[in-house]
Amino acid sequence: MAKFVTLAEAVAAHLNDGDAAAFEGFTHLIPHAAAHEAIRQGREDLTLIRMTPDIIYDQMIGMGMARKVVFSYAGNPGVGLLRRMRDAIENGWPRSIETVEHSHAAMANAYEAGAAGLPCAVFRGYLGAGLKAVNPEIRSVVCPFTGEELAAVPAHRPDVAFIHAQKANRRGDVLVEGIIGVQKEAALAAKRVVVTVEEVVEDFSDIGPNACVLPHWALTSVVKAARRRASVLRAWLLRSRQRGLSRMGQDLRRPRSVQNLDEGERARCRSRSLRRPRSRAQRRCACLTSPQAK
Repeated sequence: MAKFVTLAEAVAAHLNDGDAAAFEGFTHLIPHAAAHEAIRQGREDLTLIRMTPDIIYDQMIGMGMARKVVFSYAGNPGVGLLRRMRDAIENGWPRSIETVEHSHAAMANAYEAGAAGLPCAVFRGYLGAGLKAVNPEIRSVVCPFTGEELAAVPAHRPDVAFIHAQKANRRGDVLVEGIIGVQKEAALAAKRVVVTVEEVVEDFSDIGPNACVLPHWALTSVVKAARRRASVLRAWLLRSRQRGLSRMGQDLRRPRSVQNLDEGERARCRSRSLRRPRSRAQRRCACLTSPQAK
């Protein structure tokens, strides 16, 4: 049953060192706040599971939190490479990580199998693909009814899943709208589920056609989270290891709301937001995360 708690309480209670954790969600549903709170609390030796690891996993890898990453396609569409993930794989900095690469179809089927309580996912895929050579978890089975060769991969059963959604009602049901991806399957496959939401409402009277409601009995904790900070995202685009880590550490320690800043800090924030970013990637990031774009 879902309980309303603070984000710090949810991460402290449900994310432990050594856990297999899935931070799932695409575009507007990426769980930035939960990932940044995990960084603040200094979790270690995590197995990170995610379709398309992007900037939040790059940040967690760069902060030395990950031992293993299970993924399909690693990159930041429109923003750039995962520099810290690449650095960890190629140079072992800040630590070496184990990687398990799948296709998108395999990841989605593995989550669905986990949600159904099955030990593995069986599907059509990987025929003629080269991932079998680098991922021993990809196996083949023969259908006992048709004789067709099918692919099989282990089911995803994370210790904890973190997802983001637009709304929760007072009972703890959660409304997810837009590109839902595998959030539903990840939540049902995980042992514990933490959902961050943008607002808490009385009811879901204005549900759109492309929406999903996760019932309160399938969730562990619901958190009303603050909006993400553009400065944290821009800082990570810096190529330098130390400058990126230093800037991110400073940004995550700052108050999360402009209302909590004194007048001088507000003026500096306004000045930074008006300043032209140094690169095209930073300009895209600033545009995507600016208040005007929301």
